[in-house]
Parts: sequence; structure tokens; C-alpha cells
Amino acid sequence: MVSPGNIRLALAFLVMTAIIGIVAAITLKGPRQAALPEPVSRQLPQNIDMAIHDARFYEVREGAAVWELVAKKAEYDKTGDVAHLSDIHMDFARTATAGAITVTAAQGTYFSKSRNVALRGKVHVVTESGVTFDTEAVDYVAVRSQFRTSDKVTFRQQRLTLTAQGMVLDVTSQKARFLKNVDAGVAGLKSR
Repeated sequence: MVSPGNIRLALAFLVMTAIIGIVAAITLKGPRQAALPEPVSRQLPQNIDMAIHDARFYEVREGAAVWELVAKKAEYDKTGDVAHLSDIHMDFARTATAGAITVTAAQGTYFSKSRNVALRGKVHVVTESGVTFDTEAVDYVAVRSQFRTSDKVTFRQQRLTLTAQGMVLDVTSQKARFLKNVDAGVAGLKSR
């Protein structure tokens, strides 16, 4: 029969052996340190000075906000004084003559000096009255408060669908002028 004293001695020996094994393993392999993150200077492209997530840009005239632009990501290049934007949502304030406008786009460029915005990739414009425009590229010209594009545009208002090559949309009056190759159709009308 095994005596309780021998059992205690055996357990103490096992515990000591385990402790020595753990210390030896740590000493031989060295302390494991997490890899240090890459310096920020190497994460940004060469020409980018600053990257911002959830960036907001505003244009204010006479103390009132004209528009607000929110981008998921903005990369600012101070040499060109431009911000390269992605996942854009732009809201234009209601004017005395027209309702609000909302614009979304996949990417774009904001030019600080002129306050112009070049929107690219699945540009979608919606007015408060329900008019929509879809195109792949449109430029907002701040000094004229206009959207301009030479790309194909699809315009929809209630039952009317219109496609054209090029468009100028005045933000203040919300009047659009289509430039060429205009084709229109009204849903529900039978052709003769």
C-alpha cells in the first residue's frame, strides 16, 4: 500500500517538473511579442498626406450651408490641394425655389480651392420632388451651382424616362438641360 507521504512527494515532484518545463520552454523560445503595426508613413500612397475616415466637407455661403458631403474615406493631397473620396453621400440644402437634393457616388475628388467636386462611379441624384438622375460621372461646379456631365444620363420623373448624352442641372432652380441624343418614353402609353 502506498503511504500518503509518498503520494505528496510524487505530486510535488510532478509540479516541480512541470514548472521547470514551462520555464525552460519560455527561455528557449523567447518571449512572443505581437508584430508591431506598419508605420503610417508606409500605409499611405506617396502623394497622400493624410487619410481620414468618415470625412465631412461643407460649403457655406452667407452663413448658410449650401451642401454637406460625407465620405467613408478621404485621402488628402496637399500638393494638389485635393481630397480623393470614396463612398460619397452629398446633401444640398433646400433653396427658396426648390427642394433638397441628395447625391451618392462610389468615388470622387474634392478640389479645395474651387470647391468643385468630381463624382465618379454609379452617381445617383435624387431631388425632393422625386426626380432621379443616374450617370457614371458628373462634376459639381461650385461657382455656378451646377452639375455637368458629358456622359450618358438617365432621367426619371413619375412615368417619364429620358436618356441623353450630357446634361447641365442648375442646383438652385433644379432645371435640367439635356445636351444631345435625347430619347424619351412615357410608361403606360402605347405606341401608334
